[in-house]
Amino acid sequence: MFRETIQKVVDRVEGGLAGVLMGFDGISVDAYSRPAAATDINTVGMEFAHLLGQIRKAAEHLEVGGLDEVTVKTEGLRIAIRVLSPEYFIACVLGPNGNLAKARYLLRISAPAIQAEL
Repeated sequence: MFRETIQKVVDRVEGGLAGVLMGFDGISVDAYSRPAAATDINTVGMEFAHLLGQIRKAAEHLEVGGLDEVTVKTEGLRIAIRVLSPEYFIACVLGPNGNLAKARYLLRISAPAIQAEL
């Protein structure tokens, strides 16, 4: 179920390369990468799991509410991350010209189905 949902998100967004459902502990639950993707989605997810933990702590310290979503744009990649629960998040990695807004939308509408299965 998870892989199928992740694949739908990646395949339906322009520039989609890979996606991962991961715990904040850095352990991947499921992932999907397009065959041409040179990005190791598990490594990307592990690195961002730690960063997301720090962002969550900062939000709690500042009393601004829980973390829902993070987007990252670099020269080589765009990454949309949606927090699903205190333990899990889903991320979609795009190429530099990928449609980040659509990735965010697809992650948001896919979240309830994944949350129901967690």
